[in-house]
Order: sequence, then structure tokens, then C-alpha cells
Amino acid sequence: MIKRKVVLVGTGFVGMSFAYSLFNQGGVNELVLIDVLKEKAEGEALDLSHGLAYSPNNMEVRYGDYNECKDADIVVITAGIAQKPGQTRLELVETNSKIAKNITKNIMKSGFCGIIVVATNPVDIITYVVQKTSKLDPSRVIGTGTMLDTARLRYMLGEELDVNPVDIDAIVIGEHGDSSFVPWEYCNIGCKNILDIAKQKNKTIGDLEVIRDEVKNAAYEIIEKKKATYYGVGMALTKLVKAILDDEKTILTVSTYLNGKYNEEDVYVGIPAIITGSGVRELLELDLNEEDQKKLDNSCNLLKETIEKIAV
Repeated sequence: MIKRKVVLVGTGFVGMSFAYSLFNQGGVNELVLIDVLKEKAEGEALDLSHGLAYSPNNMEVRYGDYNECKDADIVVITAGIAQKPGQTRLELVETNSKIAKNITKNIMKSGFCGIIVVATNPVDIITYVVQKTSKLDPSRVIGTGTMLDTARLRYMLGEELDVNPVDIDAIVIGEHGDSSFVPWEYCNIGCKNILDIAKQKNKTIGDLEVIRDEVKNAAYEIIEKKKATYYGVGMALTKLVKAILDDEKTILTVSTYLNGKYNEEDVYVGIPAIITGSGVRELLELDLNEEDQKKLDNSCNLLKETIEKIAV
């Protein structure tokens, strides 16, 4: 029987944005906070708990240790050093991969057999490290991938075209980083392809790529202005966790393992996938045009080159 128990490792800005979002949306019975700073985790748990009178369901929030992972349905990892102004996500890899390995070993020592969700950057590589360390089936280790990039794209297209982002079916795939891209052929607004809409408005694919560049640079702009990004990814994490707990069978652009799909092997990267109560049920393999396939190959090669520099 599903307990609807979630353990969060890391109570920094990203972790607590996720916890607060989850607390407000409900649907979880237990939320356990773990952090190397135990007093901070305890304080965060108390702070959240004091809002229970206004929460949609009676969620138990507490701080704990890795033994709590044993009977958890999902463990969410957000712990790691944050991206600094001017720094790329890939530059975080050495320190955060070591942190992720240690966390994963502690999770697995508890006897955990659920699903691990990763948000720590660089998320594709850290998800790969967590899967290799945990030895869980790749379908049960999932990164947030390009979920946030996709949300940013839909928001910016909505602003440009004065359409609710909920009604925009557009995605970003590839690395959660500078090599990500938009397969415009598979982006629709309502029932109409965005390339046709752009043509009607006398816009070219070059104009659309300007929006893609704004999506790519969004994190840098936010970090420059407020030192970190966390609300958007907190919402993305909540969407992913609830999709698993509710067995939604919904399609999200998560960081998932490619082992032959898209002609790529042994790499985690952001790809649309069907998310169920068992994790990733199926990858959707888009028939990419030659240019977009090259972009995905480039993205995967960058990730593989970085992975080779660390001991997994």
C-alpha cells in the first residue's frame, strides 16, 4: 500500500520551495526533511507545520535522518552547492557529484526501494551519478531535466502571443543547460503548429530562436538579479512528485536514461516521457529532423564528456 511518504534531502532554497509548494498543493501524508544542518531542517519542519491549519490536507512534516528513507515512496534530492553568477551548471559537477554519491549511499543503506527524484545541478549528470550509485532501475531514478526550461518556454510564448501557457504544448529537450534546444516541429498552440502561427505573423524560425535564447539565459538573469533560482524548479518538482504518487501517466520532459533511444547510449538527458506510479514507463521518441538530431547528439556528447572527468 502506498504511504504517500516523501523524504527531502536538502533544505536550501530549492528544497524548501518544493516543500512549500507541496505543502500548499497537498496529496502527501508524510514529508520528512533531511539536511547536514540538522537544526535548519528542524526549524523548517516546525515553520511549515505551523501552517497546517490552512493546508489542504493533514500532512505530517518533520525532520529526520536517512533511516526515514526505508519506507518512503519517493526521495527527492536537492542538496548541493548553488550556481554562482556567471557559472554554468556543468561547472558544478565535481563537488555536487561527490555530495550526491554520499547521499545516495546513505539512502540505499536504509533499505530504500522506491523512486529517487533529483533536482541538484547539473541535473542530468547528478541523476546519472545517483542511478549508478544506487543501482536502482533507471526508470526509478528521474531528474527534473528540462521541465523548468519547458515551463519557461511556455510562459514566454504565452507572453509573446497573449495565450495562457497551460494551452501551449511546447517543449525544451536535451541538457538542462546551454545546449538544450526546442524542436519547433513538435510545438503547438491549441491544435496549430507554432511554425504555421509564426508564418501568419510574418515571423521566422529565427524569431522563435530568440525566445529560445531567452529561455536558455533566464537562469543567468535571475541569478544575476537575486543570486539563485528556486520557485520555478520547486513547482516543477511538485508536479513530478505528484505525477508519480497519483500514477498520472502524464508526459513530462524529465531527465531520463537513454539506452538506444534517439541513437544515444548510457546518458541521462531531458526527453519527454510518460510518468506513472512506477517511474518512467515509456520514453517518447520524436522523429527529429537532421538539424535537431545533431543538437541532441551535441547535448549528449557534452554530458558524456563531463561524466568521463568524474569517477562514477
